[in-house]
This record gives sequence, C-alpha cells and structure tokens, in this order.
Amino acid sequence: MKTMLRNTKLYALMVAALLSLTACLDKVPESAIPEQDALKSYQEAEQFLTGIYAEMMSGALWSGYLTLVPEIQADLVYAVDGYSNAYGNIWQWDIRPTNAEIEAIYGSLYSIIAKCNFFLERIDAIVADQTLDENITVLNYYTGEVYALRALCYAELIKCFCKSYDAATAQNELGVVIRTKYSEPEPSNRSSLEASYRFVLEDLTKAEELLDAENDYYGAFYMTNASVCALRARVALFMQDWETAIEYSSKVIDHPQKTFRLASATQQYTSTMSYFDYMWNYDQAFEIIHQVGFTPTSYGGALGSVFLNVTTDYTYYYPDYVPAQWVLDLYTSGDLRYATYFRNVTTGYDHALTWPVLIKYFGNQDFISQYNIYQVSMPKLFRLAEQYLIRAEAYCRLSVPNYTAAAKDLATLRSARMASGSTVSLTADNYLETIANERVRELYMEGFRLWDLKRWGKLYRNGEGFQREKQTSSLAEGSTLRVTMDNPLFVWPIPQHELESPGSNVEPNESNK
Repeated sequence: MKTMLRNTKLYALMVAALLSLTACLDKVPESAIPEQDALKSYQEAEQFLTGIYAEMMSGALWSGYLTLVPEIQADLVYAVDGYSNAYGNIWQWDIRPTNAEIEAIYGSLYSIIAKCNFFLERIDAIVADQTLDENITVLNYYTGEVYALRALCYAELIKCFCKSYDAATAQNELGVVIRTKYSEPEPSNRSSLEASYRFVLEDLTKAEELLDAENDYYGAFYMTNASVCALRARVALFMQDWETAIEYSSKVIDHPQKTFRLASATQQYTSTMSYFDYMWNYDQAFEIIHQVGFTPTSYGGALGSVFLNVTTDYTYYYPDYVPAQWVLDLYTSGDLRYATYFRNVTTGYDHALTWPVLIKYFGNQDFISQYNIYQVSMPKLFRLAEQYLIRAEAYCRLSVPNYTAAAKDLATLRSARMASGSTVSLTADNYLETIANERVRELYMEGFRLWDLKRWGKLYRNGEGFQREKQTSSLAEGSTLRVTMDNPLFVWPIPQHELESPGSNVEPNESNK
C-alpha cells in the first residue's frame, strides 16, 4: 500500500516538476541547475528526485529516440514510400556526428547524470540535519534510487557509444566520459570500457544495498530493488558474465514475494482483452518491473506515431514504417502476441498499401478515451519477459551449457503467449537462432535488436549481419541495404558538439571518421 501511494504521489508531482525543467544538451551540468542554494531540505530532496524522473519522460529517451532509433536502424522495419522522412537517415545508415537524434540521446542521458550528481553531492548534508529516523530511512532510499538512475543512464551510453564488451580487450577499448561531480570540474576524457562498466556495477551495488526488496511493486514508476536486479542482469548479459546474469535475473523471476508474473495472453482480463492485451492497452500488469510514468497532462514522446500516424485525419493510417515480412513470418498461428502487436490495414497513401501495422503503441486507452491523446504509451524499461530471455541465453552460454534449464525458461514464456503452449528443444547448434527469434517476437520495437546484433557479433549467422529485401511499397533508398557485423555504425558516433566543445578531450569513435 505504501508503494502504491508513492506511485500516486509521484504521478501527481510530475506535472509541476516538468514545468521547472529545462532541456539541456550541454555536457556542462551547471547550465541545468543554476541555483546555488537548491536541494537543502527533506522536502526538496523528494521534489528534486521527482524532477529527475520527470526528465526521463523526454522524447529523446525511452519514449522516443532511445527506443526507436536502434530498432529502425536494424532489420525490423521498412520505410513506406511517401513517408514523412522521420528517421530517414537512420534507416539508410547515413548516421553522422551531427545527427539530431544521436545528439539528443547523448545530451539527455548526461543531463540526467548531472542531476544525479547534484543530488548525491548534497544528500549527506540533508541526512545529517534530520532528527527523525523515518526521514533518514526515506532519504537513504531516495539515494539508492539515484544511484540506480545514474547506473541506468551510463549503461545506456555504453550500449550506444561503445563497442561490445570482451573481457580480454575491454581495458584497451574506449568507454564513456565518467562524471561523478557537479560542482567541481572534471576532465572530459573517456574511461576504458572496462572502467566504465565497473563504475556502473559500483553504482548498482550501492543501489542494491539501499533499496529493500520488500518495497518492490509491479508497474513501479521509480527505481526499486527489482529494477536494480533487472538492470544488473541486463548489464551482465552485455558483459558476457553468464553466472551473474543468471543470478540477478533469477532474483526477479523467483522474487521472494512473488511480486512479478508474466501477463497471460491466454487468460482474459475482460471479455475483449487478455492480460497481455491489457498490459499494452492500459500500461498495467504484474509483468512490468519498471516503466516511465505518464499522466494525461504530463507525458513524453509518442512511440506509436511513426507506425500509425492515425492522427493525420483520424480515419486512415499513414505509417512511416511497417514491419519487415521476415518478422511477421516468425509468429506462428498459435502465437497470440501477433494480434496484440499487429493489425492488417489499408493505408491512406495513394498506393493504398495493405499491410500489418504495429499497434503495440496505439496508446493508453484511458488517454485516448478521456483526452483524445493517441499513440502515447508508457515505456516499459524492464519487463519480466526480458528476464526470462536473459536467463535462457545465459544458461546456454555457460562454459558448461544448461540447455534444459534454458528451454524451460523459453517454454514458460511461450506458454504465456501461445494458444496451446509450446515445447522448446535447444542444442549447441540452434540455441542462438532460437533465442534471437524469440527476442524479436517478444521485444519487437522495444529498443533491443541493434544492440543484440552488436553484442552477438560473428557468433550470430557468422557475422553476416542482415540484407534487406524490397517489400511492397517500401522506399527504394535503403530497401536493399546490406549490413555486415564489421560496420562501424553499430557504435554510434560521439556528437560533434561534444568533440568540439572548449576544453574537450573526448576521443571520437571510428564512426566519427
């Protein structure tokens, strides 16, 4: 109940917090918070943390670019002839250091990091002023959340702007610029990839110590112990630390309070919706570990816009992008995810393309019915389904693989999504292809595909990458693109303004050249 009340309170505070925030793409945090006397009381600590969560709504992050750009860059969608040119350069792999979306992602993540650093600089003094043990307990919990948020942002930066992790070479590979201070200047050199990941793990350890699993709650709008474990499992997967990935995904899957469970596509929540449908239609489910909280008067980007554009005339769909045929073919007739994710329509274009469009992000139905806000869904940063997929892959990649345990995890996931359940058989020859396909079916357009391809490298289809084949009414430019795994654009270029800012020593990526 305490957690539910906190969710409600956070929901209400976000409106005021958003009005006080200024978008900041600068790497210098001072431009974001000029007040020298801010954050000095218990109440201000809560308000400031709420402001950090409000900044997570940014359309440059999970409700927009950070989710959509890597998926559109990969092999999951096709641009439609006549499209609005949204993400056009991304889809055609014409990605440069001056790309606006890449700059916005980079700047927005560092902006949140700056605010986390400001909070961490000041919180000890606030704690020291408290006379009530309850206040100290709450402030410590807030501090754990901030450590978790900073770790999340650094993990995203590493994923986007660094090479895939190899323990043998990570000390010699470029990581990210690590900023830990707000008031003191710091050098703008990039740490090693190994040091960058180590910093993330240190923050997660601090967060885990301060966040109590008893306060975990499904659908949370704030970072919890379960969120930290889910992120730790994901980071371990990227670091090829299979034992840790299994350990932390298991903490979520086998939660001591049984807090989370998969949203069933076979059980009805209402007469017209399964529990799985309800998760995407109303942003509520026991499966959701953490999501960015929206209200009808305070929300971020519209994830569904480029797949629907129904608001052009509220009659026809004008999708910028439609699913790739090979993706649609992955779903068997008994896979209930298909009807939740896709709907066959005739578009409003002159060529009248008839094709399944993505309706996964059609929008929160309460927002639509009460406020006429379409295509806005709360980004689900961590879902239980991903944890099953992480653990299954980690089981397969142990020095002594446990294909039986991995198959059991995949079967558990499929039983929640398939009309009649599913059996899975994994071997050394088929495990990666099987898991890769399941990740596409489950996590479609949630921001994973490009980074999966990068971290698998030559292990996946011998490093052949992908070859697009032209689809009906797809844009000619980019429809036959071939990308191999040695393409440097799997690592995004460091934004040009960061390289050229006064005093910068930030080293470029190969993709900058």
